[in-house]
Amino acid sequence: MRITAVVPMLNESATLRELHTQLRQVASEQGYQLEIVFVDDGSTDDSWAVIESLAAEDPNLRGVRLRTNFGKAAALSAGFSQAKTPLVVTLDGDLQDDPAELPKLLAKIDDGYDVVSGWKKVRNDPVDKVLPSRAFNWLVSRLTGVQLHDHNCGLKCYRREVLREVRLYGELHRYIPVLAAARGFRVAEAAVNHRPRKHGKSKYGASRFVKGLLDLVTVKFLTGYGQRPLHPFGGAGLVALLIGGVGMSWLAGRWVWSRLFESVPDIHLHETASLFYSLAFLFIGAQLLTVGLLGEMITALLARNIRAYSIADKTAPASNPAGPIGDPAGSEAE
Repeated sequence: MRITAVVPMLNESATLRELHTQLRQVASEQGYQLEIVFVDDGSTDDSWAVIESLAAEDPNLRGVRLRTNFGKAAALSAGFSQAKTPLVVTLDGDLQDDPAELPKLLAKIDDGYDVVSGWKKVRNDPVDKVLPSRAFNWLVSRLTGVQLHDHNCGLKCYRREVLREVRLYGELHRYIPVLAAARGFRVAEAAVNHRPRKHGKSKYGASRFVKGLLDLVTVKFLTGYGQRPLHPFGGAGLVALLIGGVGMSWLAGRWVWSRLFESVPDIHLHETASLFYSLAFLFIGAQLLTVGLLGEMITALLARNIRAYSIADKTAPASNPAGPIGDPAGSEAE
């Protein structure tokens, strides 16, 4: 079994040698042909020196050093670009992800799944990290329909074709299973051992939760309306235009009625709040429709280079004694 382990890391010099040893031990015990890619995401300690030393000792280890801290999604993309094997696993470089759990993920892949996410069923993290994470994972599962207990787990396994079709940018790394599911790939999870942190400190703070929620909105829109942006914007715009149009029609009817019949109290439109509400709905509706049309134009332009489908398999052409279609004689082209 040929596997590439991609390890994004930032200031983890104290753990890299031990992690390398553990990965090699698992590969030896299980008979894996394992390549390791360490991605240094702008470390300020001597992590890169450790990676260079390990690469000199291990011909199946490669290091990638980013010029500055671009974030985990960029680091993973850099690592994925180096992977040449059919299967790719990812794990964090802080030793909290246990390499001994790789056989569990690969067993799920053998069952026919394309993406397998680890589930830190028993987490060795502070309560102030565990509780927000559980609430976040519940929300992601409900909104996306991809039922995983731990979307944030760094220990995951992918078939390589998944990574060719899922584009990463910003902070979307935690949503790779969601993006893959939207393309029709099969996603599963496996409970894995989560170890306490022994070296360094966590790179994630309170801002992680806020960023995750904003990225969730992005993912929900991309997976639901990425190819048809006019539908949500245009639908809301039409509703706003309808409300504004009904309001303006009602005000116009009242004004005309007051002019035709002296018994009807006169109406001063500029003093009526309904006028401003109706105008606001008309303006908002027009803006939403415009945004939706612009989105459609951008999507049509980008669609020239992005496939709107994902092929699972193809049949091999059957032999045709009569030759290719359009060649009755069955003769081969010279």
